[in-house]
Amino acid sequence: MVGLEGLVEPNALVEEVHTGGSWFEGPTWLPWRGALRWSDIPEDRILEYSTRTNRTTVYASGVEFVNGRTLDRDGSVVQCSHGRRRVERDRDGTVTEIVGTWSGHRLNSPNDVVIAPDGAIWFTDPFYGITQPNEGHPGDLEYGDQWVFRVDPVTGDAVPVVTDVEEPNGLAFSPDGNVFYVADSSAIRKPSGVGNRWIRAYDVVDGRRCKNGRVFAAIDHGVADGIAVDDLGNVWSSSFSGVRVFSPRGELLGRILLPQIVGNLCFGGPDGHDLWIAATDRILRLRTLRTDAWAAATRA
Repeated sequence: MVGLEGLVEPNALVEEVHTGGSWFEGPTWLPWRGALRWSDIPEDRILEYSTRTNRTTVYASGVEFVNGRTLDRDGSVVQCSHGRRRVERDRDGTVTEIVGTWSGHRLNSPNDVVIAPDGAIWFTDPFYGITQPNEGHPGDLEYGDQWVFRVDPVTGDAVPVVTDVEEPNGLAFSPDGNVFYVADSSAIRKPSGVGNRWIRAYDVVDGRRCKNGRVFAAIDHGVADGIAVDDLGNVWSSSFSGVRVFSPRGELLGRILLPQIVGNLCFGGPDGHDLWIAATDRILRLRTLRTDAWAAATRA
């Protein structure tokens, strides 16, 4: 670890809590279960690691290539299905559709999702699940692009909110909900120097619109996939060589160097200070001095 004073517990070590799989994504802490839930996309299954038993179990299989997920205010899990090309809700094992179309066109393959302060669901919709083997099913970009959508909590309608990111991937809000971050990972599909490997930031207006899009931070090795924001507004990003941490101004604060490619990460644990890292085929845990305060406040 480099330059993480005040962010990570002194002398903290990265702990491996589970290994064995293909490509791990979408970690989310489930406080009522005392467990971390995540996806193994190529293996088409959802796993859980219990801090109460220190065991990993298969929560569900044949799940149609579920990727990112988050907790809704009612405690249900909102998740992104590549295979069904939709955002869906898992309530105690019963899975139902939230949204699967926009303007009469099927979505591409929803990738990651967050809940906004007003309860709206925001999700990214890149094309990975319809173009990449073992991540979904072959298909077409029916609306012709890759956008970020907002699902209204009252009407259930999906509306595009960000349309200028080439391949939107991970996403997160600042602690006050006034800034929205989106990872653009198009560099992974394009020759070096052509695609994007950065996180963009937007001002959120009236909780419904994004303005003043700008590059927040660039990733120096690989791309940004999943991202998380802590209680101080720092942005923790995945990369090809671990985790990068940026201040709210986009300054690089430090690195957590790992031998695996990191796909996603989240805060959680009994006191909220564990950083859970989905690193290729393993789940890692690191004790930090920070927590995801926004999520804790809005889901109490």
